[in-house]
Amino acid sequence: MGTGAASGLSATLNDASPDDIKATLASMPAADRKKLMDALEKSSGGGSKPFARLIFSRHGESTWNVANKFTGWVDVDLSEKGVGEAKNAGKLLKDEGIMLDQCFTSVLKRAIKTCDLALEHSDQLSVPVKKSWRLNERMYGGLQGLDKKETVVKHGAEQVLIWRRSFDLPPPDIDKADECYTGGEEKYKDLKPEEIPTTESLKDVIARVLPYWKAEIEPLLKAGKTVFVCAHGNSIRAIVKGIEGISDEEIPGLEIPTATPLVYDLDADLNPAANPTAVAPLKFGRYLGDAAAIAAAAEAVKNQTKVG
Repeated sequence: MGTGAASGLSATLNDASPDDIKATLASMPAADRKKLMDALEKSSGGGSKPFARLIFSRHGESTWNVANKFTGWVDVDLSEKGVGEAKNAGKLLKDEGIMLDQCFTSVLKRAIKTCDLALEHSDQLSVPVKKSWRLNERMYGGLQGLDKKETVVKHGAEQVLIWRRSFDLPPPDIDKADECYTGGEEKYKDLKPEEIPTTESLKDVIARVLPYWKAEIEPLLKAGKTVFVCAHGNSIRAIVKGIEGISDEEIPGLEIPTATPLVYDLDADLNPAANPTAVAPLKFGRYLGDAAAIAAAAEAVKNQTKVG
């Protein structure tokens, strides 16, 4: 497409309503949608196009989110609402015109299914997906399987808050005979015994996730790719902490809403672009979707252990 044609297309779209543009993008095949986005970027001088783009999404609501249980490495499924959230994440990516090059997820089905549904509903099922245990949720040790509010009643709100939101103090270890210990599952058969935790703090999760980030994800971003990481609250915090420069004290309080794409535009040195719509403590990441609904979802996560 020549410069004149691209400029004409840009002018036409400027006359259309946001809903008209979204409807048109949604009806297009993926290849044509990408061609259109590239043409619009060229018509505006290309200044708005980031060198690379990184998108996170926590999994959709799980059955144990509904039951308000500590989940960790227990491999529970998506709830009916979570399936809908995952589909909507894909729709948000499609409406935004984001075309993915590579996806990463954990080996837990709630994240895998969220990734698959997001790809399906953004019309990008052909995008390759890599799975790794290093992107798993934090291992919640002896808390796994326990009702969050009942645990507060038993141990006190202050102690549960320390276990849940401390940076470097993990919950008690889980007994390997406990039915909620999952380290013996087939999916972990190739791991060394010392790689399978019996409890973790957020600090431990960072130590587990960052080698994978450095080896697998960072090189793709340095090559200018658009990468989708569909994982869990704590494995996403582990990466976002470094991108945003959030302190050890503040990062445990970052609430990640379910199945809500979080977008980072990066330059060639992987420095994130500042975003005026970022919600503190974030300075660079922007969520796709309705801001009020996102804030309400984050607050709901924060209040999961409130009693009374």
